[in-house]
Amino acid sequence: MGRIARSFALFGASWRVLRSRKELAIFPVLAAVAGLLVAAVFLGSGYWISHTEIADHSRLTPGSYVLIGLFYLAAAFVTVFFNAALISQADVALRGDDPRVATGLAEAGRRWLPLLGWSVVTATVSLILREIEQRFGFIGLLVGRLAGAAWNLITYLVLPVMMIEDAGVRHGAKRSAELLKRTWGEQAAGRFGIGLVGFLLTLAGFAVFLGAGFLLGGTITIFVAIGISLVWGFLVSILCTTLAGIYQTALYRYAADGVVPEEFGKVDFEGAFAGR
Repeated sequence: MGRIARSFALFGASWRVLRSRKELAIFPVLAAVAGLLVAAVFLGSGYWISHTEIADHSRLTPGSYVLIGLFYLAAAFVTVFFNAALISQADVALRGDDPRVATGLAEAGRRWLPLLGWSVVTATVSLILREIEQRFGFIGLLVGRLAGAAWNLITYLVLPVMMIEDAGVRHGAKRSAELLKRTWGEQAAGRFGIGLVGFLLTLAGFAVFLGAGFLLGGTITIFVAIGISLVWGFLVSILCTTLAGIYQTALYRYAADGVVPEEFGKVDFEGAFAGR
C-alpha cells in the first residue's frame, strides 16, 4: 500500500470509529465554545483597560499585555484540556467500550495540573518560534517552520502518554520522543490524510455555497452563502479535530503496546512500521 493510499485508509479507519461513536465529536465543540469564552473574557478585558490609550495614542497599557499573555496561556490550556478528554474516550472506544463525555471531562480534570504544565510548554515554544520567524526574515521563517515541524513530531504522542499512562510533562515528552522512531512515518501519513480530506471538504463546501450565492445574486443571498460557508468550515474543523484525536490514540496503542485496534485492522498498519 502506497503512502497516499495508506493516508486515506487511515482516515477511513478513523471515520469508522467516529461514525459508531459520534459523541467523541462533542469534545471539539466544547473546546470551540470554551475558546470563544476565553477570548471574550481576556481580550474584551484587555480592550476595556486600554480603550482610552488606544484612542489617544494607538497603544496598549501594560495591563492589557498581561491579559493578552494570560489569554494565550488560557487558549492553549483549553486546546490541551479538551484534546486530552477526547483522547481518553477515544481509547475507550478503541477498546470496544462506550465513551462518555462526562467521563472524558472528569479524566482530563483529574489531570488538570500536568495538562496546565504542558500548556505552558506548548505556548512558550509557539511564542519563541513565532518570534524567530518575525525577527529574522526568510531565514527565521525557514528555521521556525523546520523547528516547529520537528517539535510536532517529537511531541505528537505526549497527550496519549499523559492520559493513558497517567504521566507528567517530563515523562510524557520523553516517552513521546522514544515512540517517535516507530511512528514518524505514520504520523506524517495520518496527518496528511486527515488534513488533505479536510482541505478538500472545506474547498468543496466553499465552492458550492459561495458559488451558488453569487450565481443567485442579491446581497442577502450572498451574506447567507457566506454564513453557510463559515458554518461548513467549522463543521469540517470539528470533524478533522475528532478524527485526529482518534488516530493519535490508535497510533499510540500500536507504538506502545503493539496492538492494532480492530477498526484499523483492514489498514496495512503493521506493515507501515516494519523495519523501523
